Amino acid sequence: MSFNGKRVLITGGAGFIGSNLAHYFQENYSDVEVVVFDLFRSGEKFDNGNLKSLGDYRNLIGFKGEIISGDINSRSDLERLFSQRFDYIFHEAAISDTTVYDQKIMVDTNVNAFRDILDYAVRDNSVVVYASSAATYGNAMSPQRVGEESPANIYGFSKLMMDNLARKYSDKNPSMSIIGLRYFNVYGEREFFKGKTASMVLQFGLQILDGNAPKLFEGSDKILRDFIYIGDVIQANIRSAESGQSGVFNVGTGRARSFQDIADTLQKELGTEYGSNYIPNPYVGQYQFHTEADISSTIKELGYSPVYTLENGIASYINEIKRVHKNFR
Repeated sequence: MSFNGKRVLITGGAGFIGSNLAHYFQENYSDVEVVVFDLFRSGEKFDNGNLKSLGDYRNLIGFKGEIISGDINSRSDLERLFSQRFDYIFHEAAISDTTVYDQKIMVDTNVNAFRDILDYAVRDNSVVVYASSAATYGNAMSPQRVGEESPANIYGFSKLMMDNLARKYSDKNPSMSIIGLRYFNVYGEREFFKGKTASMVLQFGLQILDGNAPKLFEGSDKILRDFIYIGDVIQANIRSAESGQSGVFNVGTGRARSFQDIADTLQKELGTEYGSNYIPNPYVGQYQFHTEADISSTIKELGYSPVYTLENGIASYINEIKRVHKNFR
């Protein structure tokens, strides 16, 4: 399938995943019209001290499409945006900070605004691919499967409510394609501006390039996650848009790896032997010790097949980690 001649909207398009999607379309389709919609960062912060918006113009340097600044919580901003029609909507805009405990703003931003976007999608019969999250599973046993959700925080709950809402719209509009992608632990290019919420792949890499042993929680060889490289996340989005399906699907590698594996792989790539600096884990009792995506339905229904192992994902990312360290540390 070709996206040439189509109009594509990416909400949250100045963020990590959204900006990678924007560049993907520009690099692979000569005649696709891409519109990025993003709040862009200001100095405004949540109570936890983290920025309310993580969108950064530097993620879009080189992008030649249209950029519209706006807030998905603003009806007037959405009306202005949807004065035009889109064939595809990739909805990445959200509060993704799991340490935000303001329940109202989380539900307003992640759930209520999604409903407004779905209403416009129904009007235009747009294909919708949106960011759900593995946080919907909470502390569910591995492998995590769709239908076995147990969110442990308001963020995970809001994403589950988005999935329920999408299912409701799909049932009422069976000719539409609405797909939710439950991302597991994503890492890769253009995540730097997420700050404290950037992946541990980047954070460990920067610590090592600073000349330090990476800081790991004690027992990190037994703390495992399903780490997925951004290249496979983009693949999942594109295959979803092409599929004509509706539903919710896990996006991971299907294999859990440890934080120790990350640190060791980074040191191998960077040619260092600093060892590891182990610190007590203050989150014992409220911490996921094992996540692993069941991707069987993602493979079967979407034709998705993860390409990157942790090792070759980090190898693909390593030059960008060096660039970030040189330019921003």
